[in-house]
Amino acid sequence: MEKISVTIIALNEEKNIGECLESVKWADEILVSDSGSTDKTVEICGRYGAKVFNDAWRGFGAQKNLLGDRAVNGWILNVDADERVTPALKEELLKAVEGGGKAGYYVPRKNFFGRKWIRHCGWYPDYNLRLYRKERGRFTERAVHESVKVDGATGRLKTPLEHFTYRDVSDYLTRMERYSTLAADEMSGRGRRAGALDLLFRPAFTFFKMFVLKRGFLHGADGVMLSMLYASYTLAKYAKLREKRGP
Repeated sequence: MEKISVTIIALNEEKNIGECLESVKWADEILVSDSGSTDKTVEICGRYGAKVFNDAWRGFGAQKNLLGDRAVNGWILNVDADERVTPALKEELLKAVEGGGKAGYYVPRKNFFGRKWIRHCGWYPDYNLRLYRKERGRFTERAVHESVKVDGATGRLKTPLEHFTYRDVSDYLTRMERYSTLAADEMSGRGRRAGALDLLFRPAFTFFKMFVLKRGFLHGADGVMLSMLYASYTLAKYAKLREKRGP
């Protein structure tokens, strides 16, 4: 039977990494790329027998490819520190590998804000390609929103990966600052510019898409909050782009 290597990138994830590793301890190999954690992340990884590498930060896609290249098994399952593989998903992953007919598999995600599962706002089923053959797949080396590209046919699993994406509003705002800067840098590198229409209409459309088209209104006040937070992120990245490159 073919074996699975799990890859995880981490930085100061002591609040998350233990539950993540507990959920994948069945894997044949666990590799963690740590980028200078100052908390107990590395210590916790050691308790689970993970192979921990101290790597300078290269960007999300490049960091995940670095770990993938180190994997000794033919299949790679990439998870984030704030994600959990349920027992039911484990069984489906193992069956997919045993079948072996695809180059990669998309996995749905149950995304949580705090401990609340967000079913709407475009947050579910949120398919991501996470299980792939090592020799057939690589992450796009983007600064943010990286994804796996595979050479060959893909399939879709049914059981979701649990994703505890933001602890609270403060956590979201902290990460929004970082991700909006990365997104602006990436757009700037492609020669993009931001004008008045981008600043006016793109945040408004983000809210409309999440709250109306993706039925965020079914979450009531939480739907309003999330849609507004994501509209703020859209405004921030285009405002930073304009600051970098002008109109």
